[in-house]
Amino acid sequence: MSPSCWAASKRWPVTSSPVAYALLRVVPRVERGERINAAVVLFCRQLGFPGPARRARRAAPGGTGARARAAGAAAAGPVADREPSERFGWIVAPSSTMIQPSAVHTGLVQDPEALLEHLMATLVRAPG
Repeated sequence: MSPSCWAASKRWPVTSSPVAYALLRVVPRVERGERINAAVVLFCRQLGFPGPARRARRAAPGGTGARARAAGAAAAGPVADREPSERFGWIVAPSSTMIQPSAVHTGLVQDPEALLEHLMATLVRAPG
C-alpha cells in the first residue's frame, strides 16, 4: 500500500454507517412563508440506532404525535406497527401545511447520537 493510500484509509474510517435525517418545521403562517425548525428525525439501520430517533424543541406543536410514531408506540396507530425505515419515510413525507419536513439528507457517521445532538444544537435549539 502506498503512503498516500494508507493516509487516506486513516482519514476515512471504514466503520462509518449510512444515516438519513430530516428537519421537521412548524409553519405558523403559511402565507408569510415563516418556518421554525422544531425537530430532527434521524435513521441509521446499520448501527441499530433506535429508528427513527428524534429530538424536538420543548412545546413544539405536533411533537407528541411525531415522537410516538418515531418510537413505534402503540398509541401512534397503524404506523407504529411498521418497520423503522417505513416509519421514517412516513414521518418525513409531506402531509401538512402546518408541519413540513425538509429534504432528507444522507451521510456517513460513526456515532448517530452525537450527530443528532450536533444537528439539534446547530439547527433547532435557540442560541443562548
